[in-house]
Amino acid sequence: MIVRISGEDQYRLSDADNGRFYELEQPVVASVDVCDEADFRATYAELLDYVRANGERIGDDEIENSDVILPPDDITVAEAAGEFTGEGLIPD
Repeated sequence: MIVRISGEDQYRLSDADNGRFYELEQPVVASVDVCDEADFRATYAELLDYVRANGERIGDDEIENSDVILPPDDITVAEAAGEFTGEGLIPD
């Protein structure tokens, strides 16, 4: 799966890492649903950190379509409300 973090880089997550990505995504969506800014900040930071630590950075010279585009790390819970829905980042 190719994940882009807006304003940063693209990362390739292995199939083995996809499950953990989805696990980390669920509390992010839940915190947006209840507009909990503090919880959103913590859970979203954890998701971004996971992608950065476990994904293979795709070089600037490579062109890949992103499967997921994550907003920048300074997004607020109010701004995220339009992007993180009950379906999550990747609707089923």
